[in-house]
Amino acid sequence: MDTILIVDDNQAVCSALSLMLELNGFKTLTCFSPEEALSQVAEQEIALVIQDMNFTQDTTSGEEGKRLFYDIRASQPQLPIILLTAWTQLELAVELVKEGAADYMGKPWDDDKLLNSVNNLISLHALSRQNSQLARSEHQRMSAIKDADLCGIVFGSGAMQRCIDLALQIAKSDVSVLITGPNGAGKDKLADILHANSPLKHKPFIKVNIGALPMELLEAELFGAEAGAFTGANKARIGRFEAADGGTLFLDEIGNLPLSGQVKLLRVLQTGEFERLGSHQTRKVKVRVISATNADLAEDIASGRFREDLFYRLNVIELALPPLNQRQDDILPLVNHFIGQDFSLSKPTQQALVSYPWPGNVRELENACKRAVILAASPTLTMADFGLKPVSGLKPVSGLNPVSGTPSTSSVSVPSPVASQQAQEQRQNTRFAEQEAETDRAPKVDSASRGEPTGADIELALAEHNGVIARVAKSLGLSRQALYRRMEKFGIEK
Repeated sequence: MDTILIVDDNQAVCSALSLMLELNGFKTLTCFSPEEALSQVAEQEIALVIQDMNFTQDTTSGEEGKRLFYDIRASQPQLPIILLTAWTQLELAVELVKEGAADYMGKPWDDDKLLNSVNNLISLHALSRQNSQLARSEHQRMSAIKDADLCGIVFGSGAMQRCIDLALQIAKSDVSVLITGPNGAGKDKLADILHANSPLKHKPFIKVNIGALPMELLEAELFGAEAGAFTGANKARIGRFEAADGGTLFLDEIGNLPLSGQVKLLRVLQTGEFERLGSHQTRKVKVRVISATNADLAEDIASGRFREDLFYRLNVIELALPPLNQRQDDILPLVNHFIGQDFSLSKPTQQALVSYPWPGNVRELENACKRAVILAASPTLTMADFGLKPVSGLKPVSGLNPVSGTPSTSSVSVPSPVASQQAQEQRQNTRFAEQEAETDRAPKVDSASRGEPTGADIELALAEHNGVIARVAKSLGLSRQALYRRMEKFGIEK
């Protein structure tokens, strides 16, 4: 409930104003002198002040109210003030309004007019405070990004910005972090940022791709092995945990770790202790573990492929990285980065790049850009260089400057991507032909003009919009509730 301070030497006026305002949902405080008013403003959370202009008997100059106004302004520059007086002086009213008085009314006042002014001013003041808080938060965030080591990451989307903000926030701690997201989305870049901005940045940073190691060698790679521990082990070797002692260990594709390795990993996370393969000597290390996976670990836990206790040890904080097709504002800044300044793009090519679903995420985009540059016939890359087809309408893309992190707008000429192989190129052509046809009809018509959607229509729209219900509903001309009812009717699961 907003609190309004009423300052008037006439108790009857204070009582009348208090009653009117309280009947309309406001809390009021009253005082009878400028000194009391300044004390209340300093001690209370005040949303608005209604003040008289004269407090000494037989005084009509307004000088007392003027001094009180300037004193309040000095301590609370944004606080809205309504000036109320029986002795209206136009020159004084103009002066104080120019200095920031929100309103100036004569006595007796009009209740409706005064209430309308109070409501509007409180709403504007609340919005102003909110904007100021957002501006301060944005300034702090930009300062943090400016001073941080972003490890060359390029981004422009709000989703990626939030991931990086969170990564910078938790980098200062030594807790375990689990990075989730699809292959090729940039999980290793987030791991780089976590280490580069941590107190351990000058310590070892060891990366292990669990999915790339043979199962029979996995434990030896992680924990080390003594000579003769297995065929071909001619001498003792340290594992990745020992190599990362005092620093950070990044375990990529952690979902591929076998159960035997999970038991040992859990022990290291709990106690810091382990034994090399073929040894009974217990060793101790202190390592911060960052892990990443594209797997659904909750499903793996339910099926018995992943230990639940290990999951909670790894997942103190989760960084969820969305796929590139949910970070469309990242696409053009990334393309610009991959291609460099020697190439440019036509607007239709930009739109085609932004509209393509990028199932291989940033990795596919990078490879596509390399291919386009190699095969380009001119500095202006076209859709033909990427095997893409036109998409109707151009969508401006806003983002962040990849170097400074400052806001920028990308509807500029930027470079473009490519398919890695002929088969992938053919897949793109087919996909864009379907996308073009769907774009021409779906978002622009309502349910009345396109008719009742069938189950096939809904399934197609779900696939087209990656299961995002709000987008699917919009494309079909339905509300989300109506879409859910039809999905239930047709037995369609999201």
